Amino acid sequence: MNNLTHFKSKLLILVFSLFFASLAQASPVMKLQLKGDFDFNYDQVRQALEDHRFFVVFEPNIGNSLSHFKERWGDDYNRHGYAEIRSLVFCNPWYANQVVNKDPEMAALCPLSVTLLHKNETTQLMFLRPSKIHPESPAQEILKELEADIEKALKASGAE
Repeated sequence: MNNLTHFKSKLLILVFSLFFASLAQASPVMKLQLKGDFDFNYDQVRQALEDHRFFVVFEPNIGNSLSHFKERWGDDYNRHGYAEIRSLVFCNPWYANQVVNKDPEMAALCPLSVTLLHKNETTQLMFLRPSKIHPESPAQEILKELEADIEKALKASGAE
């Protein structure tokens, strides 16, 4: 193999590696999970958010609300069979102020939420990444910092 062919093959491998790495990060949803009892997991996530200064302002029990439609929706109700679906709605005033200072349109992010889906002793945490909402936002750097701090808080709950 000559040097040019070797270089081209290395370059091709690098391009494909970068492409697939970017696909892994492309999802706007951060997905983490916890094993074990839902109530324990829920309390752990709530406490970890609070410990990291993300103050929980509302705790909707989405599964309970959906259950009122079980008969009406029939086979279309809760097709994945989640035992629990809840959210924690939270805010950090400092981050809210910083985001509004940089890009008032991004105030739509406040408050943020994490949704917990539970079945078979596994709680999945779903969080919409703020930095993926409007990548051209003047607040992008603070959004990335916010996202990293929330990920740190969620992982402090034991989520992986």
